[in-house]
Amino acid sequence: MTLTVFDRSHWGRIRLTGADRVRFLHNQTTNQIEQLTAGQGCSTVFVTSTGRTIDLATVYVLPEALLLVVSPGMAQTLYDWMDRYIFFSDQVSLSDESDQTFLFTVLGEGADDVARQLGAADLVGQPEFSHQTLPVADDLTADIAVGSDLAIAGYTFWGPKTHAASVWQALISAGASPGTTEQWETLRIQQGRPLPGQELTDEDNPLEAGLWQSVSFEKGCYIGQETIARLNTYQGVKKRLWGITLTAPVAAGATITQDGAKIGRLTSVTETESGVLGLGYLRTKAGGEGLSVEVDDVAGEAIALPFVRHSYYTATAAP
Repeated sequence: MTLTVFDRSHWGRIRLTGADRVRFLHNQTTNQIEQLTAGQGCSTVFVTSTGRTIDLATVYVLPEALLLVVSPGMAQTLYDWMDRYIFFSDQVSLSDESDQTFLFTVLGEGADDVARQLGAADLVGQPEFSHQTLPVADDLTADIAVGSDLAIAGYTFWGPKTHAASVWQALISAGASPGTTEQWETLRIQQGRPLPGQELTDEDNPLEAGLWQSVSFEKGCYIGQETIARLNTYQGVKKRLWGITLTAPVAAGATITQDGAKIGRLTSVTETESGVLGLGYLRTKAGGEGLSVEVDDVAGEAIALPFVRHSYYTATAAP
């Protein structure tokens, strides 16, 4: 893919501070937050008490705080969600920094060269979510992390909004071309990253959404843990997220059928250079990759996507 930089500043950023911040977020979400140290991070899922999805988030562990990156339009929802679980004795403070900071992601061929040019050569080849602070220009600094929040190699930058123009120009000067919101949406669907309101709803759980890599089955109690553990133990995942190639455009929300029987729903759709592609949930018993389906009388086929995992083992084995 061509080297591209996306302005993701419309995504939410919530900072957690206080002595209990790590324990608090660990108990709020699906992944192992307590095992992380400063300079590391992970993806994690907010779920309801019944294991239904709210949002897929990225957490970065800073020396004195946690930075939580959440989906567009979800900052207030998750701020309020967490705030209701902070009790009088908890040493946790929340700060919504979405309007005071920027978030850029550069991805595609040559992303490592960009990191080197900006002084982050030590991050090249490091695990996803590894991050550090680096000088950009004229006493300006920004944080840079390994990863693009898609299954495409890249780097994500954040910092004070007053530094945004300088960091953006540095990325453009390093060879990246500006990307659009529409391009990001197409990449999201091609990769299979689920989005709140579409693939992440109160009808879906994170295992159905293919987010096994963001769920720990070894940690203790957290909100929704019992339901998710039971789904894993008893192989109770009744539907799974797949890519759906289509021979013509259809609307998201359409019913997916096979031989006239409903087997799922289409959640997102985009038109790419190679054709129409959607995301959709299919009943596990109906099948998966290679399955021929119909969506509003349009022929389709289920395909695997890079971001989506269908078991713990494929998640841990993935590069």
